[in-house]
Amino acid sequence: MATAVHTETRTLEVPGATLRYDVRGDLAEAGADNPALLLVGSPMDASGFATLASYFTDRVVVTYDPRGTGRSVRTDGTGELVPDTHADDLRRIMEALGVGPVDLFGSSGGAVNGLALVAARPDLVRTYVAHEPPAIRVLPDREYAWAACVDVHETYLRAGMGPAMAKFIALTGATGPFSADWAGRPAPDPAAFGLPTGDDGSRDDPLLGQNMRGCTGYEPDVAALRKASTRIVMAVGKESEGQPAARAAVELAALLGSEPVVFPSHHAGFLGGEFGQHGEPEAFAAALREVLSAG
Repeated sequence: MATAVHTETRTLEVPGATLRYDVRGDLAEAGADNPALLLVGSPMDASGFATLASYFTDRVVVTYDPRGTGRSVRTDGTGELVPDTHADDLRRIMEALGVGPVDLFGSSGGAVNGLALVAARPDLVRTYVAHEPPAIRVLPDREYAWAACVDVHETYLRAGMGPAMAKFIALTGATGPFSADWAGRPAPDPAAFGLPTGDDGSRDDPLLGQNMRGCTGYEPDVAALRKASTRIVMAVGKESEGQPAARAAVELAALLGSEPVVFPSHHAGFLGGEFGQHGEPEAFAAALREVLSAG
């Protein structure tokens, strides 16, 4: 792993939020021959990319906190968000960077937001790697998958974070198609996952309260993506086969007329201990570098 580079944190005022993003490296060195690399998640903030960014010290790397998460404060309330809003935030950051088309890596909800961005503004992105976007509307069993996602959100509104997160963990780790009775199955015990069983009364969780339905319910504009000048690469984790987000990536690749690229590890395979989770970050970074170099 290379040594760390200088990091500058910047602030950008956008409609409804104050965004904060981090620039690693010298923007003067970014350009057509060495595009800046944006690493985005949602609702995961920039801290989740600390390890992955450390493997790309030869280029400018930009990470950010999505509105309502980490350091990016919403001024538009605490209601639900949609990918188009996040995509517009990303557009504004890219334009503020002023370095021309970038390479973009989006993971999970960040991958969904990246799809919305590329559909609207392909001119801003050279290569887009979408790692396991949970866009379950593209699945053959979309009706039942969507019902399961709605149930997680409704459980959060009714019972709080612990019970809802337990259902979310079960949902995201499920393999194979959803059945009609999925949402009605007995709820998992939050304590089994180390989650609180009580309800603290808060309802502003970035995942469960603000992004759950907007992210999973997003329907990608396949026609716009197929016409985009951006090179789009769908990515799946080797250990994620059959899980909802990986299945969505496979379906989207087929709709775009391509094959998904298999990355090491799982849905969070780039993590190197952030949030107490570990993937295979060195191998993951090598795979990402290979994909970007092929563009």
